[in-house]
Amino acid sequence: MSERRILSLWFPRLGAERWQRSEPHLRAVPLATIMHEGNAQTVGALNEVASSAGLYPGQPLRDAHAVCAGLLTRPACPHSEEAFLSALHRWAGKFSPWVAAQPPDALVIDLTGCTHLFGDEVQLCDQVTQECRDMGLTVRTGLADTLGAAWALARFSKGDQSHARSGDAIDQEAPATRAKAGKRRHWERGGTLPGLTARPAGDTRIAGSGAAWSALAPLPVAALRLSPHMQEGLIRVGLRQIGDLLKQPRASLARRFGRGLLERLDQAVGSAPEPITPAAPAERFTFRLSFPDPIGLEADVTEGFARMVDRLCARLTVRGRGVRVLRLEVYRCDHTMHWQGLTLANAVQSSDRIMPLIQLKIPELEAGPGIDMLRLEAVQTERIHARTVAGHAEATAQAMHRRDGTRGIEDLIGRLGARLGMEAITRHHPADSQIPEKMWKIVPAAWTDPTEDWPEDDRPRPLLMWRPEPVTAPDSPHISEQFRWRGRDWQAATARGPERIAPEWWLEDPDWRSGPRDYWDVITTRGDRLWLFYAHGGALSSGWFCQGAFA
Repeated sequence: MSERRILSLWFPRLGAERWQRSEPHLRAVPLATIMHEGNAQTVGALNEVASSAGLYPGQPLRDAHAVCAGLLTRPACPHSEEAFLSALHRWAGKFSPWVAAQPPDALVIDLTGCTHLFGDEVQLCDQVTQECRDMGLTVRTGLADTLGAAWALARFSKGDQSHARSGDAIDQEAPATRAKAGKRRHWERGGTLPGLTARPAGDTRIAGSGAAWSALAPLPVAALRLSPHMQEGLIRVGLRQIGDLLKQPRASLARRFGRGLLERLDQAVGSAPEPITPAAPAERFTFRLSFPDPIGLEADVTEGFARMVDRLCARLTVRGRGVRVLRLEVYRCDHTMHWQGLTLANAVQSSDRIMPLIQLKIPELEAGPGIDMLRLEAVQTERIHARTVAGHAEATAQAMHRRDGTRGIEDLIGRLGARLGMEAITRHHPADSQIPEKMWKIVPAAWTDPTEDWPEDDRPRPLLMWRPEPVTAPDSPHISEQFRWRGRDWQAATARGPERIAPEWWLEDPDWRSGPRDYWDVITTRGDRLWLFYAHGGALSSGWFCQGAFA
């Protein structure tokens, strides 16, 4: 059985180099990302130029600008850095299928049984370093029998500084040591240490098989992944290196510092297991169809996509998912590719509902000199729960009718979206407000539930509404038989009201500065049915206005 070999990849400048990849001109200037710790701004990741200027992670931003006047800053984006690390996770899969991420800036790879495929361990590490350099990334690698040893070798080397302050910098030391504090610099008297990160001597550190003990002995105790409090406690009693811990009785260490210290020691030297759990690969629904000879007829392309859609729907049904966004790709003889996107109104797994929408997109695909391959990818899928209809015959019929009615609306939205774009298809959705113009809102039709019931209200509302328009009438809350609106004289035949609506006092709405309103449903002698209101006056003067018309 082959011995276990673990490779740890640490990207100490991941945040800054992510910005350098998108803005190449930042490579030649000092660059730092900004992190927020409460109300304070501190330095996150640094590029190589900024580190050469004497800056370090965790430094207050104002101090960094004082040290380096030409420092450029960019905000730290944890979500973007996590996505970038996920991309590196997929890249590392070429070296071994057993890859796990260690957020925010590290990967760990189980190379057991894989190193011979790349020559030897040294050549593999050189290839990793070179490929990262080609991508514009700084990487530190460590290779050992255990995860703890590989992690330590990637971040520390003999002579590196510890992440914790030295014993002379802790003000709880012996009085004899504390008496010399007046002769030391400010960080040695308890201030902030100017450099807290390790400075590796080389890019690659490899511990031979069974040599984890000797490789860890000269490293500082911070290489054991201990808490800062425990690190300071160990340094205070003179235990600064891992070799010092290995020489101490285990019982006394456990009594003084707890079993967590012994567990980290055992994991580092291989006495205790520390498994690597790789992230499960994302499930992908992708199919392709190659042809011995190029095709170009629309019927042939339709038949090819139909075969792939049948396979896609069968797999979606097994997985209990439905497709929401599709990508259609055609690869042509001239080594070019053309594609079209298709968004469905709802997640579906039925080919008879997907193919009519695909047929609308096929004429937009350019065949060129001929098509060698078709590719179909479900870009976005959603889970569909199985539904079982049970009950009396009448209830079952009603449920089926509701289901078929909803399906018809969804198919209509899908067809319109395929031609106009799904973002152009909207619907009115009920909103929680008493203000007439705020009782509904416009939402995308494809991502909302059309079956949501509107609130029951016996008060009539007009079919058409617009911004209030002034009406010439006596300044009185009682409806007048004659009024003038839009340059015409009107005469009221019947009127129903008033309905008092008050403004939302917790919101500042310019349209409601005229105070409460009394709404009237007025039918004129010409047959028009208007929606008028009298504004009692608030920040503006009172008067009559028209806001809508009934059907």
